[in-house]
Formats: sequence, structure tokens, C-alpha cells
Amino acid sequence: MLNSYFFTLDVSYTECQSLYSGSFYDVVLIAENGVRVQVPINLLKQHINSRGIFGRFRLLTDQNNKAVAFERLR
Repeated sequence: MLNSYFFTLDVSYTECQSLYSGSFYDVVLIAENGVRVQVPINLLKQHINSRGIFGRFRLLTDQNNKAVAFERLR
């Protein structure tokens, strides 16, 4: 069974540049239901464009809370 966590993000491109520093591999996001979730940076990077990262996203995790997918919903 997969768990779903929803996030609304609005982060500028300048702020996203720190994701490429290589000094960390995960970020902690607070889901819409208030749960703190550790998300691998490589899942976020695929959604960064010239504006940064913005929109509503869904993180899917397996029964061991390992990230399966991070998808942009809108």
C-alpha cells in the first residue's frame, strides 16, 4: 500500500540553487496535513525550472516510507 503526502511549493530559482551544492541529499518538507517528511533532493530537482519550483506536488512512499515518486499535480 502506498502512502500519499501533498505539498504546495513556491521556491525561487535562487533559493533552489542551494540544492545543487552537494552538501546535503534530502530536504524536510511539511505536508499539507502537517506531517514532516524527508524528501530526496533528486526528486525535487526534476521539477526545477527557470522560475524555481512551484505548484502542488504529491509524494508517494511505500510501506517502509521509501519515496517511490514525487509528481507535480498542477
